[in-house]
Amino acid sequence: MKLKILGSSSSGNCYLLKNKEETLMIECGLPYKEILKGLDFNLHNVVGVLASHLHFDHCKAVNDLIKLGVSIYANKETFDYLKVSEVLRHTIESEYQFKAGNFTVLPFSLQHDVPNLGFLIQCEGQKVLYITDTYFCKYKFLGLTHILIECNYSKEILQKNVENGLSITLVKRLIKSHFSLENVKQFLKTNDLSECKDITLLHLSDANSNAEQFKNEIERLTGIPVYVADKGLEIEL
Repeated sequence: MKLKILGSSSSGNCYLLKNKEETLMIECGLPYKEILKGLDFNLHNVVGVLASHLHFDHCKAVNDLIKLGVSIYANKETFDYLKVSEVLRHTIESEYQFKAGNFTVLPFSLQHDVPNLGFLIQCEGQKVLYITDTYFCKYKFLGLTHILIECNYSKEILQKNVENGLSITLVKRLIKSHFSLENVKQFLKTNDLSECKDITLLHLSDANSNAEQFKNEIERLTGIPVYVADKGLEIEL
């Protein structure tokens, strides 16, 4: 499989997971024309879109893609917020597994300021974990081969920014809605990484992160190659 990153920030998130003949899109938080460009204007192989929650940087293009005949898989709250017709919904729930083409997907609940889902995706013998926009994950996983995980900020950088005038209100929301470097490291320590081939860090904050530091610290902790998601990056899984 291959992973192609179209966007990974508060400006918009979109990831393409490709097997030999199909594409599963994770998030569609970019303008649909930008997504089409990233797909080389070919929607025929797209077997579905997984939208984790209702914030626009994750679901902006839902209605446009539905109009183009693409199946969207999301929770009820996301569809309600976007006013998607009942007929066009593929409503999913935590811990209820489903298939999109040859991809088997198990959604699971995450802690955010709105209902939010992570995804465990299996295809071609690979087991891919996707987690973003959460400060905590209560689940543990076995046999993961690839991890895509938010690493939004570090407490050290955040504290320095507070000292330089960063809004306390913003800080409180950040702590209760996004994964810190410290929490990511703790999560990785408590999960089975024995078969994990790589870790991709998602959704880094522009002001409260350090990509090189985060990459190096997690590689030292796990001994596993680490990528930092950036627009246009393609990874062979």
